[in-house]
Amino acid sequence: MKVQKGYILLLISCLTAFQGLSQRYGKNIPDFEHRKFHFGTALGGTSTTYNYELKTSFTEFDSVYQININAGPGFAIQLPLISWNIHSTFHLRTIPSLTFHDTEFLYSFWRNGERETKSTRTQPTLLNFPLLLKLNTKRINNFAAYAITGASYSYDLASQDDVDQSLSDPIIKLKRHDFAYHVGGGFDFYLPYFKFGIEIKLSNGMRNLLIQDDTFFSAPLQSLKSQVWWFSITFEG
Repeated sequence: MKVQKGYILLLISCLTAFQGLSQRYGKNIPDFEHRKFHFGTALGGTSTTYNYELKTSFTEFDSVYQININAGPGFAIQLPLISWNIHSTFHLRTIPSLTFHDTEFLYSFWRNGERETKSTRTQPTLLNFPLLLKLNTKRINNFAAYAITGASYSYDLASQDDVDQSLSDPIIKLKRHDFAYHVGGGFDFYLPYFKFGIEIKLSNGMRNLLIQDDTFFSAPLQSLKSQVWWFSITFEG
């Protein structure tokens, strides 16, 4: 949550600054929304956690009584951004990306009458291929707001699905392939030579990524589905 709040405060600060600039100067790139195609790039961060289900008898597994999943910060490189402008306010776009994620799993359990904790991390490196629909308002001077939705396919380059488990130091093994749906929104600012955007969106995985191999970390779990907050800045020409 702290990571997400930090990103939100940064976005609000950028929004305030660029809104002031758009009011100070005249209308930039007046024909931008009438072009059929736009190209660009995006950079940003992610905050990754998982929606999970526990087995009904999960407390039987080594006296585990609580599992916490702590979202960690990540980084996203999105290139290229390709936008087909079906209408001045309706766009079909794709932004293939390479993303790096980090999430901590913290298990609390009882041993010999004392509370202990044990942790592990997942650190997938994903190639993402989204197809998104963007619906924006009509621009006011050099400003417009928009909503975005769509779906994506992801491939984990760092998956350890075929790694032999170590009983003394087990890991949570995740499947390589995932599908997710996206919802979000943002703001566009038309600068003299390009359009600058600030965007926040949420993606929820639709596939159970857990590889159940009955280790200390996986045995209490029924399923794991990815949940990622995306915070991006976009540049379109």
